[in-house]
Amino acid sequence: MTYKSPSAPPEPETLRRVEAVLFVAGDKGCTVSELAAAADRPPSAVKAALETLADTQGRGVEVVELAGRWYMAAPPDLGDVIDRYRTGDASSQIRLSKAALETLAVVAYGQPVTRGDVEEIRGVRSDRALETLLGHGLVRIAGRRKAPGSPLLYRTSDQFLKVFGLSAVSDLPTVAEIEAIKRGITASGEEEQEHDGSAE
Repeated sequence: MTYKSPSAPPEPETLRRVEAVLFVAGDKGCTVSELAAAADRPPSAVKAALETLADTQGRGVEVVELAGRWYMAAPPDLGDVIDRYRTGDASSQIRLSKAALETLAVVAYGQPVTRGDVEEIRGVRSDRALETLLGHGLVRIAGRRKAPGSPLLYRTSDQFLKVFGLSAVSDLPTVAEIEAIKRGITASGEEEQEHDGSAE
């Protein structure tokens, strides 16, 4: 009888590289070829690493495949833990960068939008900003657009409404209202400057 020798386990460095790229890719995910190019490893080695990572149990994150792309995600059984984090006291301590706030505004006023839509409006890459907003639970994935590549669609979440004290997205101020507020602030500032100048 001929015995088939077991395949060698993936190289630890390959595992590290694949895992790191998946982490950075976030909800965009990666194909095997994309991972191979980024990790500078042959596709066969990347596939072996992905299979090993996908079979790893008992961790706070898992590697999964969906429609030919690989993602890093939280295990389903930890959903209640994630929900408590998103809706607990941590939500009141959210601090967003200017990039994240700009991205959130684009999603809120243009939803549903793709990452490409956001980047076209902002003029810069927005993958990190979207990852931040997803991590805080302020935006959610709302399916895929029927277009080449089937890009993910993003919408604001119930957590977004809670954090900003809104009953519905329709409660957001209109662009005209925002412009009026900005004009009022500018006019107020000019009046203060004139008053200060006359006092001198």
